[in-house]
Amino acid sequence: MAESPTPIDPTDLPEAITRYLTGRAAKDASAAAPAFAPHATVTDDGHTYEGVEAITRWLGQTDTEYSYTTTITGAERDAPDRYTVHQHLEGNFPGGKVDLSCRFVLAQGLISELGIAP
Repeated sequence: MAESPTPIDPTDLPEAITRYLTGRAAKDASAAAPAFAPHATVTDDGHTYEGVEAITRWLGQTDTEYSYTTTITGAERDAPDRYTVHQHLEGNFPGGKVDLSCRFVLAQGLISELGIAP
């Protein structure tokens, strides 16, 4: 039986998730990339990126492609190694505003999977 998500304060998120979110907010791919396990996967906007090298390229691309601000609107602990962070983005991307859910899976203290979806 699956656990129910438990709302948590975003300041209580695991260090790897906080490192990723801080790096993303600063548009600093080199700060965000170390949060990922070597064979991690990221799924965003219909594309999947596998491995730190591909993830680092994705981070750099999304950091330079659009200007945007991010506001964390909530966070949940879904299971011992799974967290969801809800964000509101505003910027010069198509549509201009979007609410996203970032679903993280951790392994050995690093992000092993990240799925980003509206």
